[in-house]
Formats: sequence, structure tokens, C-alpha cells
Amino acid sequence: MTHLTKRAAKAALLLALTVSLAGCGLPRSGPNKKEIFAGSVLREGDAFIVSVNDQVTRATAVQPALGFSSSFTTAGTLGSDTINAGDVLGLTIYENVESGLLSATGMNMSQLAEVQVDGDGFIFVPYAGRVKAAGNSPEAIRRIITEKLDSQTPDPQVMVTRVAGDGASVSLTGAISGQGVYPIERPTRTLSSMIARAGGVAIAPDIARIKVVRGNQVGEIWFNDLFSNPQNDIALRNGDRIFVEEDTRSYTALGATGTQSRVAFDSQELSALEAIAQVGGLNPALADPTGVFIMRNEPAEIAASVLGRSDLVGAQRMVYVLDLTEPNGMFMARDFIIRDSDTVYVTEAPFSQWSKTVSALTGVATSADSLNTLAGN
Repeated sequence: MTHLTKRAAKAALLLALTVSLAGCGLPRSGPNKKEIFAGSVLREGDAFIVSVNDQVTRATAVQPALGFSSSFTTAGTLGSDTINAGDVLGLTIYENVESGLLSATGMNMSQLAEVQVDGDGFIFVPYAGRVKAAGNSPEAIRRIITEKLDSQTPDPQVMVTRVAGDGASVSLTGAISGQGVYPIERPTRTLSSMIARAGGVAIAPDIARIKVVRGNQVGEIWFNDLFSNPQNDIALRNGDRIFVEEDTRSYTALGATGTQSRVAFDSQELSALEAIAQVGGLNPALADPTGVFIMRNEPAEIAASVLGRSDLVGAQRMVYVLDLTEPNGMFMARDFIIRDSDTVYVTEAPFSQWSKTVSALTGVATSADSLNTLAGN
């Protein structure tokens, strides 16, 4: 085979491999900008593609609505002097005689150290019988017992104290240091004091959510809002169930970013710029900073506000575009709020694809040389 023939064979082989390579396509992390824009409703797709500006950031800055209803916030604290079913009382009775009804011989005082208020709200006192305790103050109970004993022993003197509990308790579960059932006592009548009594939350405060279930009512707030807004520090009621959980919101990062994965929120509010930083930023070897896309299914009312339309029905597929190279691009990314289940996708730069093509062709040429050498042998 002549030298010219060998060169022709090499060129033909290179051309064939190049065509084959072009048909197979180059490896990449996802669609390019042109392919995404082709999905616009203005072309052949079903998604609205919108460039982010100040109006868009305001219209889309929607966060989960958390808070307590007025039935929670207007409930007063449990009174410290009101006896309830389940309370434990201490009774001391002095009689103005040496041998009284209740006291031992030679003593004029008798003590009932722990008398529990039963489920119907009553206690039993010898010679006084059943006494209604629930709903009364210790002073009122003292008067009732005194009146009932007065006809049986001269000038009885009665003392009534609360030994334990307010007759009410709450349960604390979830991401809290000391899970369990706790009595509502004088120092723990409010939500914040009860959480402190249980050792505080066991997760980062920025992502802690507190849910309170009271009967068929449910209220939920961010842990930090418990302290920033005193109205959220609600008074507790018997049977309240308090559950502390970590924020379950997340977004998916794909394309030319430092990490491609599902990422949990690390704060109450997360901007597009923070979301990108959270996954290691843009890949400097691949990313196109003019092609940062946030994809989500947007409720009709928000989509209508963004697009200035009134004919939308149901959730709409929205693709928000950020160009970080614009003069205010970084500010737009800082102000645009990421929401639960968003997809943050960064396209690859055209230069990256060109580099891949060159590398692939270089590899093809090397392979062609090897094959040509083998053919020559």
C-alpha cells in the first residue's frame, strides 16, 4: 500500500469515526439552554419560561404558612390556685381538744400527706366525707372541710396545700432532648418553658418546627418564631401533644454544579444563590452562568401574578431563568426564594461541549492511527 493510499484510508477511517461519534452524541449532564427554551409554550412545549426580575421575585416569594389560630393564642394560662382532677393535696387538721376525731392520743394535729383528687374531682376526708376539690382553690377546699368538721370537733383549723401537679400534663415527642409526659406546673405553663423543661430541641433551631395538637386542632410554628413573636408562646392545656420535627423541605440540584443530589433546606428561607452555594457552587470547568434554571409546578394564582394572566387553571409548569453575568444577576439570585421540591439546574457552557468534542476527536484520531498502524502491519 502506497503512502498516499495509507493517508486516504486514515482520513476515511477518521471521517467514519467522526460521523459515528456525532450520531451517538457527546456525554453531558442534561439539556442545554436551546433545548430547555424549546420546551416553552411559545414553541413546542408546555412550560412557561420566565426571566427573573424584581416583580418575579416578589410574586414568587411564598413560604409555608405556619402559625397558631386564635383559639391557641387567646387561651389564658392555667391558674395556679385551681385544683383539677389528678392533683395531689396535702391536708393538715388541728383540733382544739387533746383527743380529737382524727388526731392520735395526746396530739391535737393530724396530717393526710397525699390525697389525690379522683377522676370525678373529689377527695375523701374522714368524718367530712367526699369533698368537691376540682374547680376549687385550696382556700375554698379548706373552708368546705372546716364547715363539715365544725359540728363534730370544736374549732377545727384546716390547712390545704397542693403537693404535685396542676392536674394536667402534656406529651413531648420527636426531636427533643427529653421525650416524655410532663405535668403542667407553675414554671411550665407555656410552650417555651415546657420545651426548656424537656431539655430543648435536639436539632438545629433554624430547621426545627413545633407542632401542637389540641383535640382536633393543630398549630405549627418555626422554633425561632417562638421567641421572635411572644404571641406564639401559647399557654398549654391538659392533653396537649407537642411534636418537634426537622424541616422536611428539599430541592434537587442537577447539571453543572458542585454536587448533583437532593438537598435538604438548612434554613427557613433559602435563596437561589444560597442553594447553589449549598451544593458547592457552579462547576468552573463546565457551568454556564447565563443558564441557571429553577423549575417548579407553580399554583395558578402565583403563575397568574407572574405572567399577568387571568385564564390559568391549575398548577403550571414554570421555568425561571437566572443570568448571573448580568449587572444585577447575583442580586436577583440572592432575592429569588427556593421552595420545596424545586429543581435547580445549571446548563453546561458551549465551550465545555466544544472541549468534549475536541477531546473526543483527538481520541478518534489516536484510535485511527492505531488502526492504521495495525493495517500497515
